[in-house]
Amino acid sequence: MISASPDRHTFQKQKYIEGCLEAGQSLDDPEVQAMLEMYDSWTLQDEENLVNAEWQKNNMEFDMRTSDWMVAKVRESRVYAQNLYAALCNNEFQKQDVWTILKDQTWAASWRSAGGIVANMRGEGDYIDWYCSGIRDQMATLEQAEWNMLTQEQQTFHKESQAHVGEGMVTDEIREDLGRLAWTVVTDSESY
Repeated sequence: MISASPDRHTFQKQKYIEGCLEAGQSLDDPEVQAMLEMYDSWTLQDEENLVNAEWQKNNMEFDMRTSDWMVAKVRESRVYAQNLYAALCNNEFQKQDVWTILKDQTWAASWRSAGGIVANMRGEGDYIDWYCSGIRDQMATLEQAEWNMLTQEQQTFHKESQAHVGEGMVTDEIREDLGRLAWTVVTDSESY
């Protein structure tokens, strides 16, 4: 079974709707309807891809989203999920298959796509939950008094963000897990 988020492709559509309403535009306006149809087409395209054998072939997204053990790791740890997102950014990957290597075929994802893949693997949220998560203020340190004022949820979030890595960084754990799926990093922005 392939992991998917029911919220995938909703962020941009929702922001567009909010912007239209704030500007006093009717959602029945033909131009607005055309944009809403475009946003909906992204979901339909994903659904078509999931059953398309050609899309599945040599596709790391498909391999990750159908890997029960990898999906479980992404769902169990937000740090692991962020580290996977970061690894998918600014890198190319190659399936360890003779023909794929001989043809020099690679796979890569944009930052938004990478965030969407992780959201799908977690079964919640959209790309924006992960997008640019490696460039947030990871170095912020808190004094004990500041720490004590945080809720338990905020403390957990702060601890997790300290373990985030920058976009393009590939941790040893992620490199090893992708290897288990028979994928290697071809262009490696930076290792961690």
